[in-house]
Amino acid sequence: MSGETVTPSTDDNVENTVHRGGCYCKSVEYEVKGSPILSAYCHCTLCQRLNAAAFILTIHFASRNFIWTHPEPHGDALDSYSVPIKPWKTRWRCKNCGCTVASFNSKANKWSVWGAQLERGEDGKIIGWDTVKPTAHIFYDTRMVDVKDDLGKWAGYEDKSERLS
Repeated sequence: MSGETVTPSTDDNVENTVHRGGCYCKSVEYEVKGSPILSAYCHCTLCQRLNAAAFILTIHFASRNFIWTHPEPHGDALDSYSVPIKPWKTRWRCKNCGCTVASFNSKANKWSVWGAQLERGEDGKIIGWDTVKPTAHIFYDTRMVDVKDDLGKWAGYEDKSERLS
């Protein structure tokens, strides 16, 4: 993205950690700062259909911790889509490559980004992984595939719904 190296976070500097991400062609870029509100593998049917994937790593940040960093005016590079059944959730995608890069939830005043689009180091791993690594599987009852790991599996959001395993 920017070529600047981000130091993986430690407990002392987690709130200053900056993660960079963006679309495939790099026409759309953003930064998120600090600790996420939520980091989980989402198995909901909306994520499955909108991302053409069995599940995604969704990472939620407070609105104040998200900024677009591609050249202004930002809207020139972006298209948006709001799901009719959840009009408070607007997904943003690149006009050039079509990649969905973020979602804004106006009810909760938070941004969601997807782990696969975060900046990676030369080793191919997400920079600052310890800050954003998932803590659960959410909406697991609508999963397309069983996942064998040690993370909790939840019917809805972690700690706010029934724990399935």
